[in-house]
Amino acid sequence: MNKAIITCAVTGGAHTPTMSPALPVTPEEIAEQGIAAVEAGAAILHLHARVPEDGRPTGDPEVYRQFLPVIKQRTDAIINITTGGSATMPLDERLKAATTFQPEMCSLNMGTINFAMFPAARRIDQWKHLWERDYIVNSDDFIFRNTFRDIATILRTMGEAGTRFEHECYDVGHLYNLAHFVDAGAVKPPFFIQMIFGILGGIGPDLENLMFMKTTADRLFGAGSYQWSVLAAGKHQMPFLTQAGLMGGHVRVGLEDSLFIERGVLAASNAEQVEKIVRILCEMGREPATPTEAREMLGLKGSDRVEF
Repeated sequence: MNKAIITCAVTGGAHTPTMSPALPVTPEEIAEQGIAAVEAGAAILHLHARVPEDGRPTGDPEVYRQFLPVIKQRTDAIINITTGGSATMPLDERLKAATTFQPEMCSLNMGTINFAMFPAARRIDQWKHLWERDYIVNSDDFIFRNTFRDIATILRTMGEAGTRFEHECYDVGHLYNLAHFVDAGAVKPPFFIQMIFGILGGIGPDLENLMFMKTTADRLFGAGSYQWSVLAAGKHQMPFLTQAGLMGGHVRVGLEDSLFIERGVLAASNAEQVEKIVRILCEMGREPATPTEAREMLGLKGSDRVEF
């Protein structure tokens, strides 16, 4: 397949402001970096929100309201609102923005995992905000809860709004969880699988695991019933995306997933990562899909049917 859907995950809920000066925190920064990422070639923006004053993850729809309309007015991007939020948020908070704004897409994590960032604390001596150190250090005790009941609740709630999903699979068992919902008729083709590698608590960042996840998905679903994309954490980002591109998959970049542009060099922006993966894909003879092309591939409802 010649066209590759590029998703850009602009800020996330795991990294903290101390880790990179480029990490967007305020609504203005999130909008600015999201718009620049689309101009660089991203078709989908995967969006979280943060408390503007200190960068803590938040599910408050009023914060989202400050950047969603700006991005919609200035781009044709597909807006994908998180339902993951952060590992410390209860489900009702994680769902507030998605239920309020009824986007074309939202993320849906397909299983419960340990979700840990605590090794990063060893590299930081001074923190910009008081909350950051405890948040990172205490992640050795985080359980990112996504039970079958939680997943069914999100499928039902957002499905009624016509929203489709980025099915985030952090391990091979999550593909089987997705298969359960496909078999039950709760998820219908064409669905979009985001295969995730390198999160401490999920499947490891070995290229053999990428092949294993893809062949497992083909066995469970049939190659024609789904679209698939790859993200990898930190230093594994570009090698995994390059391999996914060679295999015909779609890709996800962004400062949520990696703060770096190359080994030891912090990325200056989300757009810089988009520009890099566009160059890599073009060298393979692949082109970034436009938002219109991505909507067609993923069977989305269109930006005229969202609530922002």
